[in-house]
Amino acid sequence: MRVAIAEDSVLLREGVASLLTGAGFEVVARCGDASALLRAVAALRPDVAVVDIRMPPTHTDEGLRAAVQIRADHPRTGVLVLSQHVEPALAMRLFAGSAAGAGYLLKDRIGDVAEFVDALRRVAAGGTAVDPVIVSALVSRPRPDDPLAALTPREREVLELMATGHSNQGIADRLYLTVRAVEKYVSSIFGKLGLPATGGESRRVLAVLLFLRPESDRNRR
Repeated sequence: MRVAIAEDSVLLREGVASLLTGAGFEVVARCGDASALLRAVAALRPDVAVVDIRMPPTHTDEGLRAAVQIRADHPRTGVLVLSQHVEPALAMRLFAGSAAGAGYLLKDRIGDVAEFVDALRRVAAGGTAVDPVIVSALVSRPRPDDPLAALTPREREVLELMATGHSNQGIADRLYLTVRAVEKYVSSIFGKLGLPATGGESRRVLAVLLFLRPESDRNRR
């Protein structure tokens, strides 16, 4: 699996490259800014790009804008964005319209090598990966007449894992349930929240994220 890395910190960029090489990835590009990443993706067509959200020259959202452009211009290249902070609004910009082949993780997640590599492989295969901290922040935020109050504790666990991008099998493995039991929980969750029964994993992730996003973000759309 071929990967391009965009990170302006040389130490972190080389660290991620070494980690991924050790996990069996072929690192085809190591970029220090968003422009170099866009050129590398256009020329090399990697399976997935790992992108720092804040890059030169302004260190605001250059990486995110590059990730969105890659998704538009090269839909077969997955994009995993890394952020230093929990920023749900920026995450939703990445997932606008589709959650397929996209991921948003906090940089601290790199320390859990197995989880980071699993998320990257999932994104490269057309799936989705959302940092659990971001999902927890969305789920736990105060809401008037909280619709999540109707969910049982187990359903909330399933919802959070669903929102991070896990398949029914992945949720079953983590919660020590059967796939059939997970399917029943998912059906109940979608019914209680009034969400459409979507087919693909990425479509249901997007539906959940759109439901969970702050009201202020919805009004900006």
